[in-house]
Amino acid sequence: MRLKNTLNPNLVKIGLEGTGKEEIIRELLGLLKADGKLGDIEKAFADVMEREAKMSTGIQHGVAIPHAKTSEVKELVACIGIKKEGVDFASLDGKPSELFIMTLSPKDRIGPHVQFLAEISRIIKKEEARTQLLEATTVQEVLSVFGL
Repeated sequence: MRLKNTLNPNLVKIGLEGTGKEEIIRELLGLLKADGKLGDIEKAFADVMEREAKMSTGIQHGVAIPHAKTSEVKELVACIGIKKEGVDFASLDGKPSELFIMTLSPKDRIGPHVQFLAEISRIIKKEEARTQLLEATTVQEVLSVFGL
């Protein structure tokens, strides 16, 4: 899995407008839809919320990685959103989430999904990377944290 094959400037938004989990997820799905990577946005939303109901994807240190398998994508897709004010995402550490990395995969594909999550996690577990993302003012600065 190569992040450069998955992410592009159209799939990054600094200054998400949503104020709650569902709004943030819809906003991220909107990025994927606008870039032509997503079929039915409502079906994908239902799949993401079903996954969130099993266990929140808000991890810790201000990071949430909403993800799901859905029939609405043909290959693994991803996008990044930043909301510096933070949103309650039912994170494991109880703190607001500020960095959102969404990924969706086709229902019948497992390998790329796990590989992508591992690659993203390897990068954002570093405090320096999280700080750079929160201080980014341009999409290119965000992508550069991921080596793009």
